[in-house]
Amino acid sequence: MTRSVRRSRRMLKVTGAGAAALLALSACSSSESDSATNSDSSASASAADKLSGEVIVFGAASLKESFTKLGKEFEKEHPGTKVTFSFGGSDALAASITGGAPADVFASASPKTMKIVTDAGDATGTPATFVRNQLEIATLPGNPDKIASLKDLTKSGLKVVLCDKTVPCGAAAQKALDASKLKLTPVSYEEDVKSALIKVVLKEADAAVVYKTDVKAAGDKVEGVEFPESADAINDYPITLLKESQNTDAAKAFIALVQSPEGQKVLTESGFLKP
Repeated sequence: MTRSVRRSRRMLKVTGAGAAALLALSACSSSESDSATNSDSSASASAADKLSGEVIVFGAASLKESFTKLGKEFEKEHPGTKVTFSFGGSDALAASITGGAPADVFASASPKTMKIVTDAGDATGTPATFVRNQLEIATLPGNPDKIASLKDLTKSGLKVVLCDKTVPCGAAAQKALDASKLKLTPVSYEEDVKSALIKVVLKEADAAVVYKTDVKAAGDKVEGVEFPESADAINDYPITLLKESQNTDAAKAFIALVQSPEGQKVLTESGFLKP
């Protein structure tokens, strides 16, 4: 915070030898004034660096593991802060924000869903792309159905799950299918990428088209199969400060952490691509 400092000025009348005393007094006063100014500047900088309170972050479901890790790191670096996350399908999160849900930061899995928020005037500044993500096929461990391509998902009797077409991972999957001129009727459309993946983990589906990051996060619970068409359906992930943020300084600091070399390291280790 900017603090105003009031200073009183004294009128001194000095003659003859008193001039020397005035000169010495002025030098001393100047030194003390500079010292006070430097002290005030340091105090202001320290106050600016002191963050506290809650930061509410709405993030795409695929960011759950990496953002949770970054949230813990943020709280460690800034004692007195708390990062609260709400993860889900980007379209549902965008709808919640435009509907008035309290949040400070929005990290979406596609520019299209971010545009819902910016068009409504609920974002501050221009959203910045901080990572990208690519699709992969998640199969049962050991890949018992020998799935080796996107076309293999159209095999008769194979239970495949996709994200809903309104969700970024679903839109990307549909784009890849259209580019390959393939028609696929899934057993279900899921509300977000984690919901699609869990169907395979629970063996309720034979395969699902999800993100590489989700396959990696699942470990040995699923097996990943890459397919070349995914290169034409890579999603950019934008992040922005929200207009109704109640903790702007802390929100900006969290966004800065996400974009920092430290944050990027956590994200790339999770399987995300650099922006």
